[in-house]
Amino acid sequence: MADNDKPQKISIGFDGGQILSARVGPAELVKLRQALGKEGWHELTAEDGTVALDLDSVVYVLVDHEEHRVGFGT
Repeated sequence: MADNDKPQKISIGFDGGQILSARVGPAELVKLRQALGKEGWHELTAEDGTVALDLDSVVYVLVDHEEHRVGFGT
């Protein structure tokens, strides 16, 4: 699997402070970004299953781009 095909960890913040974390593929992330700002519901397919999101309640989407490293930094 190429690096650009790997699922990415995202966190979706909602009105009221709730946060949903999920791992999604690049195509799903593109679909979610295109849906933001629209009204109604959006189905997001994640590694763990499908989530129905109320787009009116989404206040942010955080995409984790950090590579995780093992060991000590110098």
